[in-house]
Amino acid sequence: MTYQTLLGYLPAIMPELVLGGGIMLVLLYGVFRGERSLISTALLTLLVLCVAAYYVVLGASDARVLAFGGSVVIDPFASFLKLLILGASAVAMIMALEFLKHEKLNRFEYPVLIGLSALGMLIMVSANDLMVLYVGLEMQSLALYVLAAFSRDNTRSTEAGLKYFVLGALSSGMLLYGISLIYGMSGTLNFDVLKGVIETQGMSIGLVIGMVFLAAGLAFKISAAPFHMWTPDVYEGAPTPVTAFFAAAPKVAAMGLFLRVLFGPFEAAVAQWQQIIIVLSVASMTLGAFAAIGQSNIKRLMAYSSIGHVGFALLGFVAGGEAGVKGVLIYLAIYVAMTLGAFICILAMRREGRQVEEIADLSGLSTTQPGLALALLVLMFSMIGIPPFAGFWAKFYVFLPVVEQGLYWLAVVGFLASVVSAVYYLKILRVIYFDDPAPRFTEPSYPGNGVLLAMSVLFITFFIFWPAPLLNAAGVAASSLVK
Repeated sequence: MTYQTLLGYLPAIMPELVLGGGIMLVLLYGVFRGERSLISTALLTLLVLCVAAYYVVLGASDARVLAFGGSVVIDPFASFLKLLILGASAVAMIMALEFLKHEKLNRFEYPVLIGLSALGMLIMVSANDLMVLYVGLEMQSLALYVLAAFSRDNTRSTEAGLKYFVLGALSSGMLLYGISLIYGMSGTLNFDVLKGVIETQGMSIGLVIGMVFLAAGLAFKISAAPFHMWTPDVYEGAPTPVTAFFAAAPKVAAMGLFLRVLFGPFEAAVAQWQQIIIVLSVASMTLGAFAAIGQSNIKRLMAYSSIGHVGFALLGFVAGGEAGVKGVLIYLAIYVAMTLGAFICILAMRREGRQVEEIADLSGLSTTQPGLALALLVLMFSMIGIPPFAGFWAKFYVFLPVVEQGLYWLAVVGFLASVVSAVYYLKILRVIYFDDPAPRFTEPSYPGNGVLLAMSVLFITFFIFWPAPLLNAAGVAASSLVK
């Protein structure tokens, strides 16, 4: 590769270069400033994320640009997901600052790890090669393993990190085995070349088995049932801001990567992978609906809720086509807003100097803190899918293409799962509005999380009045992936 060729690739990967180089500088700054530099390193990381987002917008176009021998692709699909990932990462980092201060975890490594994980996610959604896919996935995962065990003096946190690491290594092994089979059967790692091989030669048994292992590895990353076993324990054990981050940005990146793999090189094999996705979707919706009902820990309940939401998003995969992909992208954007808002409310559950996580701790919240209770009301109604909140439209745009494809039974399963899931969301609201008041939560020491929560609630409430920006952006992104 010549020097001129390398310079020509720089605009395509500028967001990754900015984020990678910026985080390395932030790391050096933190090392020299020491343990008390959490706020300044967080602000610097926020600046780096914003600059990376600026370059994503600057480089966005309708054209599909390939770089580094076709192993990296820049298109509207990647740009849409990158902005969503960077935004979710920034919010997850800001909402953690007060928690880290109270829990005496104010270490500069936290924003650095968020940034490194986000870098891996950007690489994932631009991957056009199986090895680039794996490099991005592992860069994200290694940072997440450390974040899960960030509270190293807390037994639950270290246990969560260890469980995530062990099961993550298992999923990585499955992923690599699938990649090796695909390479052995096709002779290529490049998505475009692989797509041509499948279109001309069809799916051999080896390719089908490789695709199944690849799908299983990616299903672990999005915590789709039956590959969900890590989710409840890790969500409960990890520090609450880390759990919020897990539930938002990494899930968007993994779902985007899954879309690119299935609708890219394996587009012609839809008859094979559609069956896999149907099983994952039905299992995730069913498990998420029923397993959360008996939960008393709100973080564990949110874990099962996230599994259910993954099942709903996978309906768009099953429907296929531009409408299906558009539905998934809309669902992901609204899901991120709802989830981060819900976890900001969970972070507000602090009493007598410690974080509380039981649903019973929300008793009578409408009496003691009506503003927080109202925010939870909006968020829970949206997660159920009650109109006119944004969650209803998220489900509408994934159910609609399923119905249009004639998969009525799958739409019915999804509808019934939504009805069942309403049980545990309404249980939270019953505790808030009808139980005897518990002692008031400690007031937050700075208004940052309140502002973020207000933005989340306003977006969810008023989405119906101005949906065009999100719908148009998702439509352009979907059309760039599905030709």
